[in-house]
Amino acid sequence: MRKIKLGRTNLEVSAVSFGALPIQRISKEESASLLRLAYERGVNFFDTANYYTDSEEKIGYALKDVRDKIVIATKSYTDSLDFVKKNFEQSLRMLKTDYIDIYQLHNPPTLPDEAMLEFLYKMREEGKLRYIGFTNHRLDIANAALDMGIFDTMQFPFSLLASDGDIELVRRCEREDVGFIAMKAMAGGMISDPEATFCYISQFKNVVPIYGVQKKEELSEFLGYEEKLPILDEAMQKRIDFQRDTLAGDFCRGCGYCQPCPAGIEIWQCARIIPMIGRAPKAPWLGDKWRREMDKIRDCINCGKCKSRCPYGLDTPALLRRQLEQYDKLYEEYHKGEKK
Repeated sequence: MRKIKLGRTNLEVSAVSFGALPIQRISKEESASLLRLAYERGVNFFDTANYYTDSEEKIGYALKDVRDKIVIATKSYTDSLDFVKKNFEQSLRMLKTDYIDIYQLHNPPTLPDEAMLEFLYKMREEGKLRYIGFTNHRLDIANAALDMGIFDTMQFPFSLLASDGDIELVRRCEREDVGFIAMKAMAGGMISDPEATFCYISQFKNVVPIYGVQKKEELSEFLGYEEKLPILDEAMQKRIDFQRDTLAGDFCRGCGYCQPCPAGIEIWQCARIIPMIGRAPKAPWLGDKWRREMDKIRDCINCGKCKSRCPYGLDTPALLRRQLEQYDKLYEEYHKGEKK
């Protein structure tokens, strides 16, 4: 397993690292088996968040006996200082540890105030955290956070869909010795060629991708690419270009920051249902469950809350309407034989 230095932290972490959001969806014992397999095959960096329901608890349960051999990063939203304090103590309990390697302020809409930073500095002085990180989905806020000069790591979406601005953020982190952690390496599941995005990211020697996995097969796939690194040749570039071309324009990454919806719309899925239908078996998406979910879009009250929350600046209500229009046509076509 290649190791990548996380900037000035000097932490040497595995080139295939573990994004622990998806383990919310599987049982405690299944999670433990998956986490242990990752550890046994060389993964030493595990990224989670207080917000990810029982993800921290599952990591603590599975890996507490090898705590000194792994690096744990977790996160908290920054609604208030009291909120962060509560989350911090809860994270320590759930992870069954007395320190956190990297504590990240999770996608804040603005930069942290002095009181927030003083709390983090105090926790660092007490040995309860080692390094302070920052996560975001907006380039302007990410760059403003780097301007502060206080964050040891930056976590930001990065995949083969990276823009010039995204690449410059990676380069800036390299110049300023800030560790770069890549979230959304599969663009929230929209990229259908994991080897292509793995190959693309591997070009950037300071980028640590955290791949979200919930199945042993998924973990083995990424570890297999690490064991036999794919080559960025002409054929691979064509595969990368194909992914970029098919995902051109505005699309939902499924981050879920738009939720909850007053009309009960499952926005993070409904807003990307057409590309999902094109990249997965159609039957589940065109069944009764998603027909009911898509019909809720007709009840949209145009409150604009989802649009204001979207970290990618999408016009979410308009995107939902376009998805519904296309879905109606696909649904009718798919089921027309049943009506005869």
